[in-house]
Order: sequence, then C-alpha cells, then structure tokens
Amino acid sequence: MMILWILALVLVGLWLFGFVTHVAGNLIHLLLVIAAIVIIYNLVTGMRV
Repeated sequence: MMILWILALVLVGLWLFGFVTHVAGNLIHLLLVIAAIVIIYNLVTGMRV
C-alpha cells in the first residue's frame, strides 16, 4: 500500500507544478482528483503508512 501513497504524492506534486506553471489545463485537476481518491481510500480502509 506504500505505492498508493507515493502515487498520491507524485500526483499532488504534478498538480502543484501545473498550478504554478499553468501547463496542461484540466489534466492537472484530474490528477489532483485521482490523488485525493487514493488518499481517501487509504483513510477509509484503515491502511497505515
């Protein structure tokens, strides 16, 4: 499950990069939503880091 946290962090990082540089438009927001879903899934299922 550690891979899900790494994926979430990478996606949030890409979102921040896109937010700052205004690159890729809606794709960045889609990546943020995917990262949020992964984090919420981990919280709901009770997985520990």
